[in-house]
Amino acid sequence: RNLLDMDTFSKSDPVVVLFVQVSGSSEWKEFGRTEVIDNTLNPDFVRKFILDYYFEEKQNLRFDVYNVDSKSCSALKQDFLGQAFVALGEVIGSQRGRLERPLTGVPGKRCGTILLLAEELSNCRDIVTMQLCANKLDKKDFFGKSDPFLVFYRSNEDGTFTICHKTEVVKNTLNPVWQPFTIPVRALCNGDYDRTVKIDVYDWDRDGSHDFIGEFATSYRELSRAQSQFTVYEVLNPRKKCKKKKYVNSGTVTLLSFSVESEFTFVDYIRGGTQLNFTVAIDFTASNGLPSQPTSLHYVSPYQLSAYALALKAVGEIIQDYDSDKLFPAYGFGAKVPPDGKISHQFPLNNNVENPSCAGIEGVLESYLQSLRTVQLYGPTNFAPVINQVAGTAAQVTDGSQYHVLLIITDGVISDMLQTKEAIVTASSLPMSIIIVGVGPAEFEAMEELDGDEVRLSSRGRYAERDIVQFVPFRDYVDNSSNQVLSMARLAKDVLAEIPEQLLSYMKTRDIKPRRADP
Repeated sequence: RNLLDMDTFSKSDPVVVLFVQVSGSSEWKEFGRTEVIDNTLNPDFVRKFILDYYFEEKQNLRFDVYNVDSKSCSALKQDFLGQAFVALGEVIGSQRGRLERPLTGVPGKRCGTILLLAEELSNCRDIVTMQLCANKLDKKDFFGKSDPFLVFYRSNEDGTFTICHKTEVVKNTLNPVWQPFTIPVRALCNGDYDRTVKIDVYDWDRDGSHDFIGEFATSYRELSRAQSQFTVYEVLNPRKKCKKKKYVNSGTVTLLSFSVESEFTFVDYIRGGTQLNFTVAIDFTASNGLPSQPTSLHYVSPYQLSAYALALKAVGEIIQDYDSDKLFPAYGFGAKVPPDGKISHQFPLNNNVENPSCAGIEGVLESYLQSLRTVQLYGPTNFAPVINQVAGTAAQVTDGSQYHVLLIITDGVISDMLQTKEAIVTASSLPMSIIIVGVGPAEFEAMEELDGDEVRLSSRGRYAERDIVQFVPFRDYVDNSSNQVLSMARLAKDVLAEIPEQLLSYMKTRDIKPRRADP
């Protein structure tokens, strides 16, 4: 909108070039270009860019806008009209997947704005449930009636067929009623509603040499009409048809019911307005070492951030794209806090009990460094208070519009394991996830138990409703190549990878559907 006008006798002829930043480096690679639209300062581009989206990665994009002045393909030979930098997560996390950014880069000039829209390719996520019965099928068994079952095939591009479903066998009947079954639309027709679906009817034999009764063909579109009426198919046996002049059919199959449900994705909920609320809790126990000493895990050197600050930045900078107010509650635990030196396990890093929120990840880092100067590192290492604190907030809004992510960064052994397990089991029924990053050389066996990937976490006979904890040791991500950016990108990727599934599992168990984004 409102682009710079570079042409003397007409308006600019703009084109947008999209660059994608290579993960963990400062290199940009051209991804694609829009079409050129002649003679306008307010172009609406038609060409779409199809990108793979990963919630757990920072995917930086750069949009360069040029005025096409010559036949040359080189962008450098065209007039530069401005550029915008944005993370893909910011576009998806913005209201209705729509983000407007100012264009910059031409000194002393207002370059206008660029409007970005993101939508998820549905990739045919529907799931179908259907039920069929048959009538007067051919009798194939010598002593009894047939034992019929159905085999579904989807057709491929090259004319071949791939088996995609088998019903159960209904014993000793020529009028079977099969159980309802569920199948993804993808599996049935690969998302092409008019593609042939072939269904074979067999009589089951114990030795595996099942007898062919007959077949019929349909399509997803035809099957879906059964939502309003019964559909009856004739079962035909081609060999019998050729041999017998009076052959009519080998029975009929009736589609009794057909219903479609959509499987929702993480992006559906984010676009529908679900906010991710990010809370940080940092370990201030004495086992970290005196912050003024270079051996301390909290030591801040002029040249490098501490492990705590690195982990906080890596995770926080991705999550903040999905939080509209960018205000993050931040707590410390295990320290003696001024003025009276009492031990606290959930003191606000910004020293404001009424409002513990910090502005952006930079605000959290600032408050963390400030706290290091004012509190006395002590102990013990208690997780339960801060987990219960976030769980209390999460319990206030359970309609799917808010989802909480708690990041705990710690150096070691939990002192209140029983209470922590109890707190996590309780929290597992709430809209929240917990990420634990272990820093330092300690053994973290207890954390692995909390993670619950191998064995579902339990407390006093109660099992966690969902797996909501993800633990990683920081040391696994510090490599000798000293490419810190790449190491932290890998850390963020691993700790955040489970969040979308955890959010979906909460929504599913509560039968919460995404709100429809306004068109």
